[in-house]
Amino acid sequence: MANRSLENEELTAYRTIFLSDAHLGCHYAQAESLLRFLNRVEPEELYIVGDFIDGWRLKRRWFWQTVYVQILQRLLHLAANGTQIYYAPGNHDEFLRDFLCHFGQITIADQFLHQTADGRRFVILHGDQFDDVERTAKWLSVIGAFAYDQLVLVNGIVNQFRRWFQLSDCRFSSNVKVWAKQAVQFISDFEQRVVCHAKELECDGVICGHIHVPRITSLNGITYCNTGDWVEHCTALVELESGELMLLDLSGQIPALSCRESRDHVEVLEEPQVQPVTQHAFADGLMLTDS
Repeated sequence: MANRSLENEELTAYRTIFLSDAHLGCHYAQAESLLRFLNRVEPEELYIVGDFIDGWRLKRRWFWQTVYVQILQRLLHLAANGTQIYYAPGNHDEFLRDFLCHFGQITIADQFLHQTADGRRFVILHGDQFDDVERTAKWLSVIGAFAYDQLVLVNGIVNQFRRWFQLSDCRFSSNVKVWAKQAVQFISDFEQRVVCHAKELECDGVICGHIHVPRITSLNGITYCNTGDWVEHCTALVELESGELMLLDLSGQIPALSCRESRDHVEVLEEPQVQPVTQHAFADGLMLTDS
């Protein structure tokens, strides 16, 4: 399937939009791209799936740009015009977990239950609750975030030189992060844990963020969707009026993915209870195929 880029698309009224990991407050957040995207959409529902604001970096060093204010203003404008906004905090904006509430068109909760137009049920949560590094060695995650910042800085300098010679950008920081995050997934069985959680809730799928690896796939009969991020990938998951889920890419750097299979309601769920998941529990009949 050809890449689905948003750069030339007109205003689109998607039924539902899911986005995460904007990391506003981080020097490398692609906030301008996010604002352009938000200015072109008018969804019925918008899910912010965690790490939208980077509290870790803001606590270490305050960095707040005008474009961040414009993004928040756009969200408030969407809410004022009828868009229901649901915010599931992540580990970088976990301070919002102290303010789980509902006010007007905006609801903050650890996780939500969303029903697509074609009747499928998806649990929506950031996913850090199922990452062993976050749960048991948070200091390691903080160190990793700092190291990643330096890597992105070097990557940006290298790309400036490449542009002078009319060469395309390289994304070795993204490649290194994918490798590192895959290692974390192997240790903590991240994807299997969130899929197991969806099964326990008798859902058809799960939509999460956290690991900055945008994709739609099927894991053991459960649809797994990761919204990606707005640091390198600039991706968002959208639901069409038919109920089809599609992964959109603002930069046009990844293949477009889709999943086929009336906004009835959104249910706020209690904080997920994390249960140990052993690898052998999924060893038999594990299916991993891109849609």
